[in-house]
Amino acid sequence: MWPLGHAAVGYLLYTFATRTRFDSPPAALPLFSLLLGTQFPDLVDKPLAWYVGVLPTGRTLAHSLLFLIPLSIIVLAVARRYDRTELGFAFVLGALSHAVVDVIPALWGAADPNMLLWPLLPVETYESGPPTIIGLFLESLSDPYFLLEFVLAALALAAWRRDGYPGLEVVRSAVGRLLPGRSDA
Repeated sequence: MWPLGHAAVGYLLYTFATRTRFDSPPAALPLFSLLLGTQFPDLVDKPLAWYVGVLPTGRTLAHSLLFLIPLSIIVLAVARRYDRTELGFAFVLGALSHAVVDVIPALWGAADPNMLLWPLLPVETYESGPPTIIGLFLESLSDPYFLLEFVLAALALAAWRRDGYPGLEVVRSAVGRLLPGRSDA
Protein backbone atom coordinates (compact mmCIF):
# COMPACT_ATOMS: atom_id res chain seq x y z
CA MET A 1 0.00 0.00 0.00
CA TRP A 2 1.12 3.54 -0.73
CA PRO A 3 1.50 6.33 1.88
CA LEU A 4 -1.94 7.78 1.13
CA GLY A 5 -3.62 4.43 1.78
CA HIS A 6 -1.73 3.87 5.01
CA ALA A 7 -2.64 7.35 6.25
CA ALA A 8 -6.29 6.79 5.30
CA VAL A 9 -6.56 3.43 7.06
CA GLY A 10 -4.79 4.83 10.10
CA TYR A 11 -7.09 7.83 10.28
CA LEU A 12 -10.24 5.73 9.91
CA LEU A 13 -9.09 3.39 12.68
CA TYR A 14 -7.99 6.23 14.94
CA THR A 15 -11.12 8.34 14.58
CA PHE A 16 -13.18 5.23 15.33
CA ALA A 17 -11.01 4.56 18.40
CA THR A 18 -11.23 8.11 19.74
CA ARG A 19 -14.96 8.31 19.18
CA THR A 20 -15.43 4.94 20.87
CA ARG A 21 -13.14 5.67 23.82
CA PHE A 22 -13.70 9.40 24.36
CA ASP A 23 -16.83 10.22 22.36
CA SER A 24 -14.86 12.94 20.57
CA PRO A 25 -12.83 13.38 17.38
CA PRO A 26 -9.04 13.05 17.32
CA ALA A 27 -6.91 15.85 18.74
CA ALA A 28 -4.20 17.44 16.60
CA LEU A 29 -1.04 16.26 18.37
CA PRO A 30 -2.01 12.57 18.59
CA LEU A 31 -3.10 12.79 14.97
CA PHE A 32 0.41 13.83 13.92
CA SER A 33 1.79 10.93 15.96
CA LEU A 34 -0.65 8.60 14.18
CA LEU A 35 0.43 9.84 10.75
CA LEU A 36 4.08 9.30 11.63
CA GLY A 37 3.20 5.79 12.79
CA THR A 38 1.35 4.99 9.57
CA GLN A 39 4.48 5.79 7.57
CA PHE A 40 7.09 4.50 10.05
CA PRO A 41 7.63 0.97 8.66
CA ASP A 42 8.35 2.30 5.16
CA LEU A 43 10.47 5.19 6.47
CA VAL A 44 12.73 2.60 8.10
CA ASP A 45 12.66 -0.34 5.69
CA LYS A 46 12.66 1.29 2.26
CA PRO A 47 15.86 3.36 2.70
CA LEU A 48 17.66 0.53 4.49
CA ALA A 49 16.78 -1.92 1.70
CA TRP A 50 16.80 0.27 -1.40
CA TYR A 51 19.66 2.66 -0.72
CA VAL A 52 21.81 1.26 2.08
CA GLY A 53 21.33 -2.40 1.14
CA VAL A 54 21.33 -3.82 4.68
CA LEU A 55 17.82 -5.32 4.48
CA PRO A 56 16.69 -7.90 1.92
CA THR A 57 13.51 -6.00 0.95
CA GLY A 58 11.57 -2.85 1.75
CA ARG A 59 9.20 -4.89 3.93
CA THR A 60 11.26 -6.61 6.58
CA LEU A 61 12.53 -5.13 9.84
CA ALA A 62 9.97 -2.43 10.65
CA HIS A 63 7.16 -4.50 9.08
CA SER A 64 7.93 -7.48 11.32
CA LEU A 65 5.87 -8.06 14.43
CA LEU A 66 9.10 -9.27 16.05
CA PHE A 67 10.27 -5.64 15.84
CA LEU A 68 6.95 -3.78 16.01
CA ILE A 69 5.62 -5.41 19.17
CA PRO A 70 8.70 -4.66 21.32
CA LEU A 71 8.85 -1.17 19.78
CA SER A 72 5.17 -0.67 20.61
CA ILE A 73 5.74 -1.70 24.22
CA ILE A 74 8.65 0.74 24.50
CA VAL A 75 6.73 3.60 22.83
CA LEU A 76 3.73 3.05 25.10
CA ALA A 77 5.93 2.87 28.20
CA VAL A 78 7.77 6.09 27.33
CA ALA A 79 4.51 7.83 26.43
CA ARG A 80 2.99 6.74 29.72
CA ARG A 81 6.07 7.87 31.65
CA TYR A 82 5.74 11.38 30.21
CA ASP A 83 1.94 11.42 30.51
CA ARG A 84 1.53 11.32 26.73
CA THR A 85 -0.30 8.00 26.51
CA GLU A 86 -2.50 9.08 23.61
CA LEU A 87 0.54 10.03 21.52
CA GLY A 88 1.99 6.56 22.08
CA PHE A 89 -1.32 4.84 21.36
CA ALA A 90 -1.75 6.78 18.12
CA PHE A 91 1.78 5.99 16.91
CA VAL A 92 1.42 2.29 17.74
CA LEU A 93 -1.98 2.05 16.05
CA GLY A 94 -0.54 3.64 12.92
CA ALA A 95 2.57 1.44 12.78
CA LEU A 96 0.72 -1.81 13.45
CA SER A 97 -2.05 -0.97 10.98
CA HIS A 98 0.63 -0.36 8.35
CA ALA A 99 2.07 -3.86 8.70
CA VAL A 100 -1.34 -5.53 8.78
CA VAL A 101 -2.61 -3.64 5.72
CA ASP A 102 0.57 -4.48 3.78
CA VAL A 103 0.03 -8.19 4.35
CA ILE A 104 -3.66 -8.27 3.30
CA PRO A 105 -2.78 -8.98 -0.38
CA ALA A 106 -1.29 -12.27 0.84
CA LEU A 107 -4.89 -13.50 1.04
CA TRP A 108 -4.94 -13.68 -2.78
CA GLY A 109 -1.25 -14.49 -3.22
CA ALA A 110 -0.09 -10.97 -4.07
CA ALA A 111 2.14 -10.40 -1.02
CA ASP A 112 4.53 -12.32 1.18
CA PRO A 113 3.07 -12.79 4.69
CA ASN A 114 6.49 -13.89 5.96
CA MET A 115 7.41 -10.25 6.48
CA LEU A 116 5.34 -10.28 9.67
CA LEU A 117 7.79 -12.76 11.22
CA TRP A 118 11.03 -11.75 9.53
CA PRO A 119 13.85 -12.77 10.23
CA LEU A 120 12.41 -16.04 11.59
CA LEU A 121 10.75 -16.63 8.21
CA PRO A 122 12.55 -15.83 4.95
CA VAL A 123 11.27 -13.17 2.56
CA GLU A 124 11.65 -13.06 -1.20
CA THR A 125 14.62 -10.88 -2.07
CA TYR A 126 14.84 -8.58 -5.08
CA GLU A 127 15.83 -10.52 -8.19
CA SER A 128 17.24 -7.59 -10.13
CA GLY A 129 17.87 -4.98 -7.47
CA PRO A 130 15.48 -2.74 -5.58
CA PRO A 131 12.47 -1.35 -7.43
CA THR A 132 12.04 2.27 -8.43
CA ILE A 133 9.17 4.36 -7.17
CA ILE A 134 8.05 5.06 -10.74
CA GLY A 135 8.23 1.36 -11.57
CA LEU A 136 6.16 0.47 -8.52
CA PHE A 137 3.63 3.16 -9.36
CA LEU A 138 3.22 1.99 -12.96
CA GLU A 139 2.90 -1.60 -11.76
CA SER A 140 0.23 -0.55 -9.26
CA LEU A 141 -2.04 1.20 -11.76
CA SER A 142 -3.79 -2.02 -12.78
CA ASP A 143 -4.05 -3.36 -9.22
CA PRO A 144 -7.54 -3.12 -7.68
CA TYR A 145 -5.95 -2.95 -4.22
CA PHE A 146 -4.13 0.24 -5.31
CA LEU A 147 -7.40 1.73 -6.55
CA LEU A 148 -9.03 0.85 -3.21
CA GLU A 149 -6.60 3.29 -1.58
CA PHE A 150 -8.43 6.19 -3.23
CA VAL A 151 -11.75 4.95 -1.86
CA LEU A 152 -10.18 4.69 1.60
CA ALA A 153 -8.71 8.18 1.18
CA ALA A 154 -12.14 9.58 0.25
CA LEU A 155 -13.68 7.90 3.32
CA ALA A 156 -10.89 9.25 5.53
CA LEU A 157 -11.32 12.74 4.08
CA ALA A 158 -15.07 12.60 4.79
CA ALA A 159 -14.35 11.43 8.36
CA TRP A 160 -11.72 14.17 8.79
CA ARG A 161 -14.28 16.74 7.63
CA ARG A 162 -16.88 15.32 10.02
CA ASP A 163 -14.29 15.53 12.80
CA GLY A 164 -13.74 19.25 12.13
CA TYR A 165 -10.40 18.92 10.30
CA PRO A 166 -8.26 18.21 13.38
CA GLY A 167 -4.66 19.31 12.93
CA LEU A 168 -5.37 21.67 10.04
CA GLU A 169 -5.17 24.81 12.19
CA VAL A 170 -1.77 23.74 13.52
CA VAL A 171 -0.49 23.29 9.97
CA ARG A 172 -1.96 26.62 8.84
CA SER A 173 -0.36 28.40 11.75
CA ALA A 174 3.03 26.80 11.11
CA VAL A 175 2.88 27.64 7.41
CA GLY A 176 1.81 31.19 8.23
CA ARG A 177 4.88 31.65 10.41
CA LEU A 178 7.13 30.38 7.61
CA LEU A 179 5.74 32.62 4.88
CA PRO A 180 7.32 36.06 4.65
CA GLY A 181 5.01 38.94 5.53
CA ARG A 182 2.42 36.75 7.24
CA SER A 183 2.25 36.43 10.97
CA ASP A 184 -0.81 34.20 11.10
CA ALA A 185 -2.50 32.10 8.43
